[in-house]
Amino acid sequence: EVQLVESGGGLVQPGGSLRLSCAASGFTFSRFAMRWVRQAPGKGLEWVSRISNGGGITSYADSAKGRFTISRDNAKGMLYLQMNNLNIEDTAVYYCAKAKSSSWFDEYDYRGQGTQVIVSS
Repeated sequence: EVQLVESGGGLVQPGGSLRLSCAASGFTFSRFAMRWVRQAPGKGLEWVSRISNGGGITSYADSAKGRFTISRDNAKGMLYLQMNNLNIEDTAVYYCAKAKSSSWFDEYDYRGQGTQVIVSS
């Protein structure tokens, strides 16, 4: 059974940092591209960042460029999102998601339960 469990969210002041983690199990983690998506209150899902199955190629939404860093540890089955210089617009529930293949252009078939990030002074 595929499981994705996010952690690391919380309340942070504007300009602060958080590191989100996603523990993956039930599949061969290194074979699949992964991504982070988020959902702000009252809004739809927004893609944030994605990473190739090997971890060597990454991509970011414009809203995340220069502030967020996605990474993975295939040996541990872990996906990470380092978020710096957070602002109020980053408030959302953050989800990690698994692609159906090694291609990040493929559909994403599993998503975790999410971790809440609140940016507020």
